[in-house]
Amino acid sequence: MAVIIDVGNADDIHPKNKQDVGKRLALAALKKVYGQGVYTSPTYESMQIDGNVVRIKFKETGKGLVVKNNYGYVNGFTVAGADKKFHWAKATIENENTVVISCDAVAEPIAVRYAWANNPHDVNLYNSEGLPADPFRTDDWPGLTIDKKVKY
Repeated sequence: MAVIIDVGNADDIHPKNKQDVGKRLALAALKKVYGQGVYTSPTYESMQIDGNVVRIKFKETGKGLVVKNNYGYVNGFTVAGADKKFHWAKATIENENTVVISCDAVAEPIAVRYAWANNPHDVNLYNSEGLPADPFRTDDWPGLTIDKKVKY
């Protein structure tokens, strides 16, 4: 599997940027057949809650997690408490495989989602090999985080 949330078009399931899709699939083949390098995107591993702060640990981070733009912070994370209402969260990279998340609107977080939408917009968490983080959620509640389609 290759994560391609950063190469597609919101209105077309077939991305025009076939080259990046092909490169990511080739990385998987090189790893499976020859044991070479990191071949997959950062993937959710675990969640630790400490008060109103959540730490999300990833696997497949290569030499570490990176933010791939000039914001200086990670986009795309939402948190919810027992009310199951998701709010945009502040997220920063703590170390090579951990992101720290908090939200003033959620005093006691119990669930986190990353890029959990039909067409996640402006997500920017990658591993050092340039592969985007895999969308995930820690809950099993129904519905998307964002139901609105982004228009470009």
